[in-house]
Amino acid sequence: MAIVVGIKFKTNQKVYYFDPQGEEFAEGDSAILETARGIEFGKVVIGNKEVDDSEIVPPLKPVLRKATAKDEEQNERNCAERDYLVKETINKVNAHNLPMKIVDAEYTFDRAKIIIYFTAENRIDFRELVRDLAGLFHNRIELRQIYEREDIKLRGALAQCGRPCCCTTFLQNYEKVSMKMAKYQGLSLNPTKINGCCGKLMCCLRYENAYYQEMSKKMPKENSTCMTPEGEATVMENDALRQEVKVKIVNEGGGIIIKRFPLADINAKSIKVAEENDDEE
Repeated sequence: MAIVVGIKFKTNQKVYYFDPQGEEFAEGDSAILETARGIEFGKVVIGNKEVDDSEIVPPLKPVLRKATAKDEEQNERNCAERDYLVKETINKVNAHNLPMKIVDAEYTFDRAKIIIYFTAENRIDFRELVRDLAGLFHNRIELRQIYEREDIKLRGALAQCGRPCCCTTFLQNYEKVSMKMAKYQGLSLNPTKINGCCGKLMCCLRYENAYYQEMSKKMPKENSTCMTPEGEATVMENDALRQEVKVKIVNEGGGIIIKRFPLADINAKSIKVAEENDDEE
């Protein structure tokens, strides 16, 4: 077991554990830390707590110190220069006619380095650009290529549901999302309907996937035959959320009746046959 403190950084929703070095931290405190990117300013989202060693990715780095009022001011100055860094970098990119899009730029906390994030379809030779930027900003320059998801995470966007994208608010890790999840939920497979702002399948498809998978085992297969309280019928479609089955019944006179029945009223034997058919496929 180890005592840790949970930290978030401006460009990431993920929580990282650090060693508080015996100092007491509370949620909302600020801290100065050393990371692979350099000296950074972070926010405490989890105060001192004991966690199992299996939850820690070694080595556990120490917190350098709790941020002071002066550190807070330094961080605000760094953030305030973000627009200037982006604007001047875009001007230099245009001057070199490079096929890249500048997404964000920031100083490390100690201003030892400027990190510039960009997207591009192919590899870019930006050596001349780096020299120009170093001469303009009088600082070390690190150009970091990111991809669609990281672009959205940094800039923010509204999803189809009208809320901010999950990756910009709470989602810490990207888990696998597949087209099969959309099929389980009966969604249109049109990319414009199931892809997020980043162009990849929406992360939220997996949130209810376990429920839909479970219901798919219980619901009869479409176009299969089942027994209802009103006789034999053909399954037209399933509604997993309402747990209803829409069926077509042919009466004695040859007329067709379309009705919905609760899943509980559908003969269990027909559902079992449908499951076996699914397994054969």
